[in-house]
Amino acid sequence: MVIDSRPRQALVRRFTGLARSTPGRLSLIVVVLVVASLASGWLTTWSVNRQERALEDLATRSEPLAHAAQEVYRALQDADATAASAFLSGGLEPSQLRERYEADIAQAQAALSVATASSPDLTATLAAQLPVYTGLIETARSNNRQGFPVGAAYLREASGLMRTQLLPAARELYRAETDRVARAQDEANFPVVPVLVALAFVIGLVLIQRYLTRRTNRLLNVGLLVATGAATLSLLWVTTVSVLVMNDVADSRDASEKVDVLAQARIATLTARGEETLTLVARGAGQSYENNFVEVSERLEGLLERAKALESTEAADQAMREFRQWQQVHQRIREADDAGQYNDAVALIGNPYFDSLDQALVRGIGQARQEFSDEMAVARASLAGTAVGMLVLALISAAGSTMGLWQRLKEYR
Repeated sequence: MVIDSRPRQALVRRFTGLARSTPGRLSLIVVVLVVASLASGWLTTWSVNRQERALEDLATRSEPLAHAAQEVYRALQDADATAASAFLSGGLEPSQLRERYEADIAQAQAALSVATASSPDLTATLAAQLPVYTGLIETARSNNRQGFPVGAAYLREASGLMRTQLLPAARELYRAETDRVARAQDEANFPVVPVLVALAFVIGLVLIQRYLTRRTNRLLNVGLLVATGAATLSLLWVTTVSVLVMNDVADSRDASEKVDVLAQARIATLTARGEETLTLVARGAGQSYENNFVEVSERLEGLLERAKALESTEAADQAMREFRQWQQVHQRIREADDAGQYNDAVALIGNPYFDSLDQALVRGIGQARQEFSDEMAVARASLAGTAVGMLVLALISAAGSTMGLWQRLKEYR
């Protein structure tokens, strides 16, 4: 069977002839400009919507989830340190320590329920092992109240479970959520491709106007001028807004870094407190805990120095002062314990500098989180109405291009 190619060839010759004529070229230019205008407007609008979604995710989901993951870690660490401190009191522990321990467990469970919505796999270990830990603590507490030495063994077992399973799982959860924040910040960065496409469209409009001036000997085309003005305004708008958003996102990264450093410092503070307390619980067999305390204290000092370098605030300065005071008291604790003055060492463990350090870090974290929220609010406000504006300007540009070239086409009829 032979296919007759003559109709197709005729169509090609007709199209080629139309493209070689001035009306044909003008008609083709109209189609190209309309398609290019709508495509550029759609791409820009899509990019703006993507930025808006990323900023909304940062403000309402990623950052709160990262904070919840941080709270899981902090609450668990503080619960372990508080349980050890309560154990040192012997018999019936002080009510404030018991209340603090119970509040920490409740906060860990509440924060865990929030984090589970986004990371169920990462929270599975925490959900399964937290009841085991609290059960061991209750057994240790019961034996301690009755004066049974086995209570210390249960406490060490509980602390071992916390260190080997619960805290590593909480740390992995925290890192996963902070990585989610970083990815959302990346998505809100400058839209390079849409801006380049918009710039290319503006240049194309200028070149087409020059072409029409040479072909028609007419200097101005009102329709194309309107289209060019709308496209230029769209380009300037999206560029300006994107630069503003990019600056706000960069500032939010700085705030996120401050939160992360201060959160790590707070966790290190609680870790050091636990090591210090367990050294006394071990009654002469706690050298490994003391070695851990020294190692964590060195890391904590570095984190506090880094926090001061990021932004020297009263909270950061106070945290460093309280850390220095705590280290001096710890030295006195070790001197008393090593000299066999155990009760004196236990009495010094309740010094106020640990709580003051923790409170300074809490205040610093709150300030940094507020900075983050403020930057997100400004960035979201900058994008308000931009998506709709891009669509309107794209339609104006397409209509102006059509009207401007339609006037030239009518002259050939």
